[in-house]
Amino acid sequence: MTALPAPPIAQTLHRLDTRGKSLLEITERVARDVRASGIRTGLAVVYTRHTSCSLLINENADPTVRDDLERFFARLVPEGDPRYRHDAEGPDDMPAHIRTALTSVSLTIPVCDGELGLGTWQGIYLWEHRDRPHRREVVVTVHGAG
Repeated sequence: MTALPAPPIAQTLHRLDTRGKSLLEITERVARDVRASGIRTGLAVVYTRHTSCSLLINENADPTVRDDLERFFARLVPEGDPRYRHDAEGPDDMPAHIRTALTSVSLTIPVCDGELGLGTWQGIYLWEHRDRPHRREVVVTVHGAG
């Protein structure tokens, strides 16, 4: 039996500084990683190594979408709720973990003809759920065929 060659794979680590609670668009960084990988057809996996921020794909044309998301999640998961026991780092600590659990820490995006296979109005965001600025790590792994 002949072993098949391993498919091409590339990986990049990004260290990103957030401003506190906000959505930071990272679409172009991930797109550059995909182009630099030389992979024409495959998948890009974007992953954050944290439990109080998340990743999402959403509209990147109108910034009021991001504002509305922030307001919705503030109502859905309020800070300072007396039912939360985990508050070691302040009243935003447990709400940040819940918001992460309701969203995602990883995304999988198709790579088509050497580019991210996103739709016209789609952007990739790192969503900081904490009040204070943080340094976050995002790993982008691209694999597929050249």
